[in-house]
Amino acid sequence: MRNERKLPLKDAWVIWFVLGVVMLNYPFMHIFNKSVLIFGVPLPILYFFVGWPISIFVIYLFSIYMGHDSDHGSPGYDRHNRSHRGRE
Repeated sequence: MRNERKLPLKDAWVIWFVLGVVMLNYPFMHIFNKSVLIFGVPLPILYFFVGWPISIFVIYLFSIYMGHDSDHGSPGYDRHNRSHRGRE
């Protein structure tokens, strides 16, 4: 049952990557390329400085989730000792 859950998460990695590539290409850059200042910052600069950390944070959350999922699913994993039995 645990294998059913890993496939959509790996698909989410691919979708997030494609979304990041699309967000840095012409259509989205053209949408945010306006001469508008928000808090004194041009909109394209704000787009990069807000979008980039958000994407890094989402990737961080994916990696934490994948790390916890792979640790608990590996055979011989001792949760309390944080090591694999038989590898001493």
